[in-house]
Amino acid sequence: MIPCTVCGGAVFKKSLRCEGFSYVLCVQCGLVQINPQPVQDDVKKRYQEGHGGDYLSYEIANESSFLRLQELSLHDAGFKHIETRFLQEGKNRLLDVGCATGALLEKLRGRGWDVSGIEISTPQAEYARLQRKLDIIDVPLEKAGFASERFNVVLASHVIEHLNDPGSFVRKVHRVLCPEGYFLVTTPNIGGFQSRILRGRWRSAIFDHLYLFSKKTLGRLLEDAGFTVEGIITWGGLAAGLAPNPVKVIADKAAKRFGFGDVMMIIAKKC
Repeated sequence: MIPCTVCGGAVFKKSLRCEGFSYVLCVQCGLVQINPQPVQDDVKKRYQEGHGGDYLSYEIANESSFLRLQELSLHDAGFKHIETRFLQEGKNRLLDVGCATGALLEKLRGRGWDVSGIEISTPQAEYARLQRKLDIIDVPLEKAGFASERFNVVLASHVIEHLNDPGSFVRKVHRVLCPEGYFLVTTPNIGGFQSRILRGRWRSAIFDHLYLFSKKTLGRLLEDAGFTVEGIITWGGLAAGLAPNPVKVIADKAAKRFGFGDVMMIIAKKC
């Protein structure tokens, strides 16, 4: 067992039982995680050649729908206000960690951002470099060598739950952000409606997700690293197929309005 990445606690109890593996819950802060975990090198290999090629095909096939979801979430998070202010002030350096094929970065570049990306799946990084002429590196953030206070905005969509040490990752994001810079982090929400009713059958309870955060646990992780949480949005009331479409539409609207969605984005500002 490894200590809890949020509070350092060492006492856990059983949480979600899934097919072939299970999660535990830290009794001190409530963080849910796979523990013991696969070693870091094995985690990284899942996104490289062989596995990485599969990820590339999957991302290309779903690129347009993923991009629409990312743009909608940024809109709901009030990113336009951040964007307008920063671009007017010439503070336009943006990093997307886990940028996949670079579709979102290409859009943001067209709106005036000086964009950079990190994507540890080498096939996806190469695709973004060759097809979109983007500045993408295929090493983790801790090995990227970025100068302190280099970026005004850092995005990380569906990344933090895959990492062995999300606490270290959040601290490194804080280091590369300029004062008053923003970190927008998106991840599954274990405090949402779907996780509560489906438990180990929840679609985000998969072996690739080493951590499952709630608003409380991710908020604490960010605050302990020196961020102020300025907002939280959620979306996704019911997954497709769980209920008739009219019911799903109502559930999705309610999840977004009342904050019990399947996925969350936290908008954090560097203090």
